[in-house]
Amino acid sequence: MPTLIEDTIAAISTPIGKSGVGIIRLSGQDSRKITESVFYSAQQTLQDHTPVLGNIQSSQSEPVLDEAVVTYFREPRSFTREDVVEISCHGSPVVLKAVLNLLIEKGARMATPGEFTLRAYLRGRIDLMQAEGIRDLIEAKTLFQAQVARQRASGSLSKRVKPIKESLINLIALLEAGIDFADDDVSILPDLEIDRRLDDIIVSLLELDNSFSVGRLIQEGLTVAIVGRPNVGKSSLFNSILNQNRAIVSEIPGTTRDIVSETSDLEGMPIRWLDTAGIRASSSRLENIGVDRSKEVLAEADRVLLVFDGSVGLTKDDRALLGVIKKQPFFLVINKIDLDQKLTQKQLPRLKVPILRVSSLTGDGIDSLRTLLLGELAGHSTLEQDGAFLSNFRQKQQVEEALKATKESLHSFKKEMPHEVFLIDLHRALKALNGLTGETTIEDILGNIFSTFCIGK
Repeated sequence: MPTLIEDTIAAISTPIGKSGVGIIRLSGQDSRKITESVFYSAQQTLQDHTPVLGNIQSSQSEPVLDEAVVTYFREPRSFTREDVVEISCHGSPVVLKAVLNLLIEKGARMATPGEFTLRAYLRGRIDLMQAEGIRDLIEAKTLFQAQVARQRASGSLSKRVKPIKESLINLIALLEAGIDFADDDVSILPDLEIDRRLDDIIVSLLELDNSFSVGRLIQEGLTVAIVGRPNVGKSSLFNSILNQNRAIVSEIPGTTRDIVSETSDLEGMPIRWLDTAGIRASSSRLENIGVDRSKEVLAEADRVLLVFDGSVGLTKDDRALLGVIKKQPFFLVINKIDLDQKLTQKQLPRLKVPILRVSSLTGDGIDSLRTLLLGELAGHSTLEQDGAFLSNFRQKQQVEEALKATKESLHSFKKEMPHEVFLIDLHRALKALNGLTGETTIEDILGNIFSTFCIGK
C-alpha cells in the first residue's frame, strides 16, 4: 500500500465557468488552520459539520474578496477521513481563483487530478473499485449510467467480490493448517471438500468475469451500425431515429462517403449510431474508400441494422450484404414502406432475425425499432440495478488473473500434487483479487487511475 500523504491540498471543486455558487475544497491536517487565517465571521468560529457565514480576505485590514459560507468536516467524518473544509463562494471564476491563490499563499498545495479521492482510498474510506465508481459517476452521460455508477461507488461491486475473497482466504488457511499438522496425520479438509470449494470459487469468478459484457455495455453504450447498399435510405433512417437532420440525404447513390456518428439516450442507455457508406461494387475510388470504412465499422458494432429498400426487389448487392454480416447480431430493416412494396416475404431468405418494416419519411415503425433495441438490453436487469459488475479492463484483467490461477490450482490438485504446490496458485489468485480492490495495487497503477479524475475530486 502506498504511503499516506500528509500535507494540505486545495482545489476548486466545481466546474470552471460562471455560476451562482462555486466551491473550493481543502483536505489535510492544516485545513482548518489555513481557512481560519483567511476567513472572518462575526457569528462564530468553525465547528464540525456546521456552515458559517463570513468574509474571505487576506487580513481584516485588507479588502474582502467575497462573502462565503464555510463548512468544516472534522476527521474522520469526512470524504477523505482527513480534516476537510468546503468554502462556498459566488461562482465567478475570478473570485474562485483569487480565493484559491490566497489559500495556497497561506500554506495549502494545489491538488492534483483525483487527489481527494486518492486520499479517501489511502485512508481506507473506499476501496479502488469504489473510487472507479466515483469517476464513472462524474463522467456519466445519462441518468441511468449515473444511478448505476452510484451503486458501485457505494460498494455494490465490492460486496460481490468480498465473499469470493473470503472463500479463497478460508481455503488457504485450512490448507496451510493441514500442512502445519501434517506430522500429526490429521486431515483438516477432505479431498472432496477441497474439490468442491475450488469449483465454487471458479464458478463465482467466471460469473464475475462474464459481468464485464454488461459493464462495458452500460459504460460505453450500444454501438449500432446502419448498413445497406446505396440509396436504401440509411441516412434518412439515421436522421429519423435521432429526430434531427444529422446526415446528408440525397437521391444520388454514394452520397455518404464517410462514417457519420451520433449518440442518443435510449431509456438511459447511450446508443452510438453509425451511418455508413452504401456497400456495393463500384468503379469509383472515392466511393470504394467509403465502402472499405463501412466494412471496418461492422467489426466494432454490437448490433447491425441491415437496411433493404422495400420499394425495390431483392438485389444482388442485398444478397451479398447478407453474406458479409451473417456472423454478427443484426436486424433486418425494410425501409420505404410508404411506397408501393416490391420486396415480398417470399423474396427474403429464411432468417432467424427480427424483421422490421419502417418508413424513415413518415416515422412509421421507428418506435418499434427502438423498443427492439431496448429488448436486447432487458436480460441484464438485475446487474443493471445494483451495479455489481466489472466496468473496465483493469478490473477484468485482475479477475482473469485470479480465475487463471485458481484453475491452475485445481489442475494441480487433481494431479494429486502436494498442497504446497497448488497453494502457490491460490495465493496468486488472492493477490489478483487484492489488486482488484486496491489492497496490493502498486503506485504507478494508482497514478494512472487517479490521473483520469478531474481536479477537485
